[in-house]
Amino acid sequence: MAEPLRSEGPSVVTAGDPAGPKVIVLDPAGAGKHDELPATWRPLAEQCAVFWCRVPAGGALTEADDLLGDAGPADPEISVVASGPFATEALQLVERHPGAAARLLLVDPASDAFLPSGDAREANETWLSEHDDVIAKLREDGTVVRVVASSSDSPADRVPPPLPLGHPEVVAAVRMALGDG
Repeated sequence: MAEPLRSEGPSVVTAGDPAGPKVIVLDPAGAGKHDELPATWRPLAEQCAVFWCRVPAGGALTEADDLLGDAGPADPEISVVASGPFATEALQLVERHPGAAARLLLVDPASDAFLPSGDAREANETWLSEHDDVIAKLREDGTVVRVVASSSDSPADRVPPPLPLGHPEVVAAVRMALGDG
C-alpha cells in the first residue's frame, strides 16, 4: 500500500519535447508530487522528454506501458530508468514491448540483497546474472540493459541503498549512458 504523502500528486510528471527522444523514469519514491521533475533532472529535459512515473501515485506503470506500447519503428528512441525496488518490473515492462526501448538503465537493482559492506556492485552483478535469460532476450530485441549506478560506502551516498533517482551520481550516469555526459 502506498504511503499517503507519496501517493499524492500526479502519476506522471513530464518535461521536455515529447516529439524528441524519451526517458521513462520508474520512481518508487514518488518524487515530483508537485508536478515538477526533481531539480537534478531538469537540465536533461532540455535534450529529451522525461516522463517521471511516480509509482506510489498509481497509474504510473500503466502510462509507462502505454508509452512503450505506442512506440513505432520511426519514433525517437526511448530509454527506461528504474531503481532497485522496480528493477524486475522494469524488465517485465520492457520485455512486453520488444525493441521499443533502446536502453534499460538500472540503479541498484539488487537493493534488497545488499550485504552490510555497503558496496552494491557485487550484489548488482549477481542480480544481473540471475536475470540473464530475460536480459539476453531483451538484447536480441535491441535493448541494452545495464546498471548505471550502484550504492557504495562513499560519503556522497549519505542514504541507504538504493541510490535515489534524483541523486546527482545517478543523473550523471544516466546522462553518460544517453551519450550526453
